[in-house]
Amino acid sequence: IVSDAQVLKLHDSLTKSKRKFVPIDGSNVTMYVCGPTVYNRVHIGNARPAVIFDTLFRVLSNLFPKVTYARNITDIDDKIIKEASNRNEDIKTLSARYTQAYIQDMRSLNNLDPTISPMATEHISEMIDMISVLIDKGYAYVNDDHVLFSVSSMPGYGKLSGKSIEDLIHGKRVDVANYKMSPADFVLWKPSKNGEPGWDSPWGWGRPGWHIECSAMSEKHLGETIDIHAGGQDLIFPHHENEIAQSQCAHDGKTMANYWLHNGFINLDGEKMSKSLGNFRLVKDLLDNYEGEVLRYALLSSHYRSEQNFHKELLDSAKSALDFLYGCLRGSKNLRDRLNKSGLGYKALLDDLNTPVVLSELHRLGKQINKTDGDSKASTQSELLGLAKIVGLLECDPEAWFKKTKSINDINEDRINDLIKQRADAKKNRDFELADQIRKELLSSGIVLEDSREGTVWRRQ
Repeated sequence: IVSDAQVLKLHDSLTKSKRKFVPIDGSNVTMYVCGPTVYNRVHIGNARPAVIFDTLFRVLSNLFPKVTYARNITDIDDKIIKEASNRNEDIKTLSARYTQAYIQDMRSLNNLDPTISPMATEHISEMIDMISVLIDKGYAYVNDDHVLFSVSSMPGYGKLSGKSIEDLIHGKRVDVANYKMSPADFVLWKPSKNGEPGWDSPWGWGRPGWHIECSAMSEKHLGETIDIHAGGQDLIFPHHENEIAQSQCAHDGKTMANYWLHNGFINLDGEKMSKSLGNFRLVKDLLDNYEGEVLRYALLSSHYRSEQNFHKELLDSAKSALDFLYGCLRGSKNLRDRLNKSGLGYKALLDDLNTPVVLSELHRLGKQINKTDGDSKASTQSELLGLAKIVGLLECDPEAWFKKTKSINDINEDRINDLIKQRADAKKNRDFELADQIRKELLSSGIVLEDSREGTVWRRQ
């Protein structure tokens, strides 16, 4: 049971308002987040919803006894078929490889694994069943071996995106095809060409349209009505709009999700990030130069609903911020055995995941740690770790953090420790010139020494 002091409020894209979160069943909260189409490595824009809604998963798990979090994998799609053809590679092999790459990339960003990761190709029968129901109820029709959803048959279509059917018919985003009764109608099932993957169905050999996948998988694993459906802002139309239409019509008007959440776009160096324009950064490439936790911190530094400008200075700033926070934990032991949530920071998370305020609170606690010692210092360190854990930060051992490197040309740890010992011996022999020379040599290699009564520790710049 959640107390009044722990009320979570979320901005619902459907009502365009911030609402108190009231779950359908407080003993098992349900959340579905749209995952990737696995035809290539993912870019940092794909990582933003994963990090944001992983943070929400963590918050919900602190408030409720059980959270069932589903994040799907689309492993059948025209883009996958095209990429496999270009590479002269088996479709299953390609999609399986990029599925594993996605999972690893997301784990590198300190994301927890979802409770369920449903694959589209493993739910074809559920999609066929839902399409059959829509046809039987008069919301879908068969034409030229295609099955299409009749948008005009659903009252209220367009409520999520704010688009009317008239706007869609006259707009440029609608695919006009001769098998459509109306240009606004969208595909539920389509025939597969020779050499393309397909499945037997009442309408012939073919494969599902994109939108029906999530409706079928969400129903199977979470129920006809779920608590939260989330994803990137680019999915509001047409994907989420069409999911609502399919699910609501198949289930006699039942609401598909009580809360719809969407994160904002990422701009790269001031310009909208787009694979089609070649303006994007792959997560795997960024991980060559930065720890995954640095990417996570950067993504959390802006409110999730705002646009975020992603650039090198942002990542460097995130690295410096984490260096400061990890520095506040050095030399202390067994802190993770007693974690305490910070009141101010936690309240910010309850206010529509206000992560920038949480990061500010982490730094306030860090400054407080540096001004205290003894039990007071240990208590504040535990508070810092407790709050950081909820947002997926500071999960590395502090000493290990400062010894990590992203360059094969960097000086190795054995050499560093050997030089530190030589410096200690030089100081003991009052050869301060040699000691200073060793410090400068290490600094030129990006190694900073920090002396204290307990001895010397080091970190990479």
